[in-house]
Amino acid sequence: MTAIQDRVKSDLIAAMKSGDAFRKDTLRLIKSELDKAETDKGSELTDAEAVTVVNRAVKQRHDAADAFLQAGRSDLSDKEKNEAAILTEYLPEQLSEDKLRELVDEAVRESGAASKSDMGKVMKAIMPKVSGRADGKLVKSLVDEAIAKLTS
Repeated sequence: MTAIQDRVKSDLIAAMKSGDAFRKDTLRLIKSELDKAETDKGSELTDAEAVTVVNRAVKQRHDAADAFLQAGRSDLSDKEKNEAAILTEYLPEQLSEDKLRELVDEAVRESGAASKSDMGKVMKAIMPKVSGRADGKLVKSLVDEAIAKLTS
């Protein structure tokens, strides 16, 4: 059992004891997703795999919140955002945008990227370094920006 799974389990028990129904329901959902991922894999999850599962759940909550907001259902959007906030507690600390820019610039130099066609090389170099600690869309936009600076 990973550290994340242990923490979810103990926090779930605490939420049940305190009567915090919303937190309890949210933790049950993520516990279920972690258990399903473990069953699908056929063995225990690694910490990195558990982070990926939680990250995916957070992303789903944000996407659902945006969809509900566009549909005029701010009540459901707020619920999804609150769930995402609870789940974010189980993710490693996210990198700041400045630190991410440094890592992107370093990856651009290491990969020898010279044009937009080299974006795949840069992404391949940077993603293992920031996996679970930065949003992929943000990384992509920063890589785009860094490559655009090179070509201009």
